[in-house]
Amino acid sequence: MIADRRELVGFAAVGLLAYAADLALFSWLRGPAGLGPLTAKSLSFVAGCTVAYLGNALGTYRHARATGIRAYAVFVAVNVAGALVQLLCLTVSHYGLGLTSRRADTVSGAVVGMALATLVRFWGTRTLVFRAGGRVGSWTG
Repeated sequence: MIADRRELVGFAAVGLLAYAADLALFSWLRGPAGLGPLTAKSLSFVAGCTVAYLGNALGTYRHARATGIRAYAVFVAVNVAGALVQLLCLTVSHYGLGLTSRRADTVSGAVVGMALATLVRFWGTRTLVFRAGGRVGSWTG
């Protein structure tokens, strides 16, 4: 139980740091660097994933021994899956349910979508990338 709590706190802290890196880089690339939105977001997404991977590999899951390009590639795939969950929530809300205000888009994409995406990312990170290595017990059952 305590190990699971530490894992959740570590995962959340790393996620916040990665989010900050993604947002800061995106803002800089869109502003002073003058890149287009898709190029800027693609580059900031990769940077955010890299920060999250390193933070989890060196911190939260340091005992799991997941290293190399395969672990990083699976980690990026898990993060892409999380991003797709956010887009799906936004798509269903905006186009399926007709909730088209900015507030509705923010709630569906950045609140509901982010919450569901975080669950997908947590499960995928601990199950597919950093397997049971140094963990005691199992959060997934």
